[in-house]
This record gives sequence, C-alpha cells and structure tokens, in this order.
Amino acid sequence: MGRPTHNPMDDALRVSVLSEALPYIQRFAGRRIVVKYGGAAMAHAELQTAVFRDLALLRSVGVQPVVVHGGGPEINHWLKRLEIAPKFREGLRVTDADTMDIVEMVLVGRVNKQIVNGLNRLGAKAVGLSGSDGSLVEARTWGDGSHGMVGDVAKVNPDVLEPLLERGYVPVISSVAANPEGVAHNINADTVAGEVAAALEAEKLILLTDTPGILRDREDPASLYRQLKLSDARQLIEDGIVAGGMTPKTECCIRALAQGVSAAHIVDGRVPHALLLEVFTDAGIGTMVVGRS
Repeated sequence: MGRPTHNPMDDALRVSVLSEALPYIQRFAGRRIVVKYGGAAMAHAELQTAVFRDLALLRSVGVQPVVVHGGGPEINHWLKRLEIAPKFREGLRVTDADTMDIVEMVLVGRVNKQIVNGLNRLGAKAVGLSGSDGSLVEARTWGDGSHGMVGDVAKVNPDVLEPLLERGYVPVISSVAANPEGVAHNINADTVAGEVAAALEAEKLILLTDTPGILRDREDPASLYRQLKLSDARQLIEDGIVAGGMTPKTECCIRALAQGVSAAHIVDGRVPHALLLEVFTDAGIGTMVVGRS
C-alpha cells in the first residue's frame, strides 16, 4: 500500500498548529487544569466527543485534567419521566427529598458514568467520583435553607485526588456532596469546579458555557473581552455589564483566582475543541481572567 494522498496546505496547517502548541504543552506538562463540563458540550454527541478527545489529548501530553460536571437537562428529563415537577426560585432548583434522590441518581449513577466511559474509550483512564466520595467535598446548606437540599462548598479535601492524578487517572466529579450529617446536597457545578481548582492549586480553571465568554454587549459576540484582570472582572459585575447567568460564573472565577489559581477561563463549549483552542493557541477562544496583568 502506498502513502495516502494529502493536501500540502492542510499538512502545513497541521504542522503550524502543532508548532504553536508546543510551548504551551511544555509549560503545562505536570500542571493541573480543572474543567467544568456542561451546557451544549454535554448535550450534543459530536461536542461530547470533541471534549472527550481534548481531555484525552491533554492527559496524553502530561497535563493533569480534572473534570467537574452537573447535568441540569438530564435531571429535568428524569423528573418529567417520573412526573415530579421541577421548581426554581431565584434561578436555583428547589431540591426537596424526592428531587434530591433523582439528582443523585442521575448525576452520580448516569451522567458521571457516561463521561467516564467516554474518556476510557479514548484511553484517558477516567475515575468517577461524587463530592461525597472520601469526603472530597463537604457541603453546607445554601442560604437560609429555603431551597431545600441546595448546597454550597464548605471545604474540599484534595488528598482524595492526589494519588489518582499522580498515577495518570482523570478524576470526573459530579457536583453532589454530603454535609457533616451525611445528608446529600446538590451544588452548582461551577462552584464545585472553582473550589476544587483552588484546593489543587490548579494552573487553570476552565468553565465550558453556552456563550462566547464575557461580553461588553451581551447581544454582540464581537464584543468579547479576551483577557481581564481580577479587578476588571469585579468592576464589570458592579457596573452591571456582567449580569444574569454570567454573574455566578464570573464570581466563581474571581474566588478561584483569589485563592491562588493562576488563570480562569470562560469558554464557548459550543465550539468543537474549545478546550484545546483555549489552552494551546496564542489567541485562545474565550475570556481569560488573571489575578494580575
């Protein structure tokens, strides 16, 4: 058999991309990157595959990725099948005992294992965990308790993850955790990702979202902020430019940076291979927030 025919321009582009990626691969080898996986990247099969391939490639070049996920649409699907009406207050799911049972079954037993199986299929050696495993995440009830079993992160025990990362495994963490009394809580996956990144002293926190990043004008994707300082991000929240669903994501980045994470990224997960584009190219694709310029 002869060698396959290639377009020289395509080959030149591939070589150029690899050449551009090299210094980033060298820089991030051995470093931790925490990825919050959700949104369209979780809902569409081809985007799922692209994310899994990106994570497998990161692992294969020496990066130590950690995945944190939620699964709101899948939870809603199963609540509907079981004729349990979802309730929301102030944008957060009200989680009573029946709902929490479904949340735990869906996130820990179904979504988590789908991600683990997808990564294992590509040779990434994934291990599925919830926040409850090994007391990885300790939950506390969010707010005044009026949202039921909605939780916040009280603390993170990174010792659970260290041996897995050192031996080349990819931890996949569902955003369910128990309080000290052993009661399971549903925690926002962005929050869990940010606190895990801080506890691991990660190089990067990357939030895969359904928007291009932080926009100066929410109706204009071309108004993307490509890089912001921590103080700038805070100011955008105060000025109301960052609002709605982008506020908790930006606040999550701010908290992670304040606790020592080097950079936080809000990236459009609807773009195939957004992870690699953000980590391994000069221009990136989303908004990068850094503690200093």
